[in-house]
Amino acid sequence: MAASAPSHRVLAPLRLMRGGNLAVSFLGTIVGALVAHADGLRASATLWEYAVLAGLSTAFVTGGGNVLNDLLDLDGDRTNHPDRPLVTGAVSVPAARRLAILLFVLGVAVAVPVVFAEPLVGVILAIAVGALLGYELRLKSRGFVGNAVVALLTGLVFLYGGAAAGDALVLLPFAAMAFFATLSREVIKDMEDVAGDVGRSTLPKTHGVAAAGATARAAVGAAIALSAVPVLWFVAPRSVVGIIYLLLVAAADATFVVSVRFLPERLHYEQSVSKAAMTVALLAFLAVAFR
Repeated sequence: MAASAPSHRVLAPLRLMRGGNLAVSFLGTIVGALVAHADGLRASATLWEYAVLAGLSTAFVTGGGNVLNDLLDLDGDRTNHPDRPLVTGAVSVPAARRLAILLFVLGVAVAVPVVFAEPLVGVILAIAVGALLGYELRLKSRGFVGNAVVALLTGLVFLYGGAAAGDALVLLPFAAMAFFATLSREVIKDMEDVAGDVGRSTLPKTHGVAAAGATARAAVGAAIALSAVPVLWFVAPRSVVGIIYLLLVAAADATFVVSVRFLPERLHYEQSVSKAAMTVALLAFLAVAFR
């Protein structure tokens, strides 16, 4: 029993921060930097330093937002997510508050060297932190507006990485794809949680599950349409990189279609498929770094 206690003390806060989300946000930032650099994995030590620091900044801020989310959603999570660490008591509310503050401070602190070299990083960080706090403290209760803010934050991950490498512009199509893909998943999550949502005017609550499903499908359609932009803009479709990108993005697009195929049924399954599609899309984005 004594040997398992330290593991529990580590795993509970990690679950509270959503360790998987932290890893994805870190990797998304790195991918953004590599795509902007456009030389595969070959980069100077300085660029790798900036990319890693930006990735850590993203992960810390994401973790702080997730902890704050659980603190503010405690009542609803007792119905929708009874296994969450705050609900079960695995992490106390005061400890979670301290953890959230620490993560936000770290998220800003590790980005300081990058901000001095690439000031746009500071602008994007300020927008992201402001949007995240605005979402948690005010906009989350407004349903679809809150969904759009979460989607914006996901798109900013790629722009943040691109800015750290000195070129955010080339990441715009990837950020837009991430925005619409995330918007779809957020709406599906609201559909799944509709029974236990407390004090939130979500799309399925205000306009019905059918309308929410149609919105999720439309967002996926927009993401799929945008996936062609890189090969129309800066990736040669007949090159090795272009072919690899097209194969991977086609697989991601097909998986996204499956993620909305059965709506409004099988909501948890659809949400899981959407997450898998995002993983495949991230690989497609990475392929573009080798152009």
